[in-house]
Amino acid sequence: MPATRSSRVQIARRHLIAAVCGVLIAGPAAAADPVKIGLVTALSGQSAKAGEAIQRGLTIAIDEINAKGGVLGGRPLQLVRRDDEANPAKGQVAARELIFKEKVAVLIGGLDTPVSLAIIQITNEQKVPFMGPWAAGTPITHNGANPNYAFRVSAVDEIVDKAMLQYAQNKYSAKSPGVIVVNNPWGESNLNGLVAALKAKGVKPAGVEKFEANDVDVTPQLSRLKSAGADSLLMVGNVGPSAQVVKSLDRMAWKPPIVSHWGPAGGRFTELAGPNAKDVVFVQTYSFFGKQTPVGDRVLEALKKKYPDIKGPGDVTPAVGVANAYDAMHLVALAIDKAGSTKGDAIREGFYKIGKYEGLIKTYDKPFSPENHDALNENDYVWTRFIGNEILPVDMNSK
Repeated sequence: MPATRSSRVQIARRHLIAAVCGVLIAGPAAAADPVKIGLVTALSGQSAKAGEAIQRGLTIAIDEINAKGGVLGGRPLQLVRRDDEANPAKGQVAARELIFKEKVAVLIGGLDTPVSLAIIQITNEQKVPFMGPWAAGTPITHNGANPNYAFRVSAVDEIVDKAMLQYAQNKYSAKSPGVIVVNNPWGESNLNGLVAALKAKGVKPAGVEKFEANDVDVTPQLSRLKSAGADSLLMVGNVGPSAQVVKSLDRMAWKPPIVSHWGPAGGRFTELAGPNAKDVVFVQTYSFFGKQTPVGDRVLEALKKKYPDIKGPGDVTPAVGVANAYDAMHLVALAIDKAGSTKGDAIREGFYKIGKYEGLIKTYDKPFSPENHDALNENDYVWTRFIGNEILPVDMNSK
């Protein structure tokens, strides 16, 4: 039976109502689409513990941000992670997948300086902001790109190198330190920084030695430094190679003071280095031991609630990974909100618009500018060592 004019009007009205309802439903759903944050870091191998710490710091921050409504007026943050296995080529593959397939707004990671240096070639090219919560190589943020999309909440080699020398001089009265660094871009970054720091202080090193990441005996290099009269060691290397330095010193029965970059904190150092792991003093940016700020108390409680293996400060290891990543994620969220967009160039400009933020490591005040993409400086470092499997500030133990 043909539809009457009245029935046609009713059908049209129903269609109109359905369409309006669909718009109303689709609108908020679209607004609530997650903003994806990519993470590329070592989640397996000797440095997996550090990668896990970064992931945990990011997750606690994201939980807080999402509980308060997310970013851009109600969009939740979503972490999408990839394991780079501490391999620059795999890091690049992971970065491309996150950028082109997952469409991440910001890429976080590169635990190792060589991986980060490989990744920022892509992020600068594709205009995707990169945030580094660990790798300290100076060229990561000082990369010559204009515009530069690489930012960092972490140590910076050239600053750490000055601090290492100063610590060796103040604590051990070092007059002729030996320099021993891993033979890769991170080691090269620090070698340049250490040479400059030594020159600035008028100090001549006893010698400079390099070792490979897979060396199992560093006795030849250390023997040369000992013969040259080294009264201390300034060491740069990740977990495995740093452990081999300690074990080689054991075989030589030589016990010079060792002042290190933070490589030993990144994984199974005490297991690999043995009982003398405790003799290595290394830099960190944060410790959950001692009196905490309200932010520190809140983060530690959140970690204990979310991760059953964390019972207290000693279980947050390495703390630097958690702390750097936590603050980095909050600063990323602020940059996205300042940008009012997920477009890379807008977020890059958003970093420059961040004012004051009460973070875990410190209270940040205009942490980034076009001239400075590093939020931390020499005043934000803590000297630590292993006591058992816990990383403790030096002034909290016997030495």
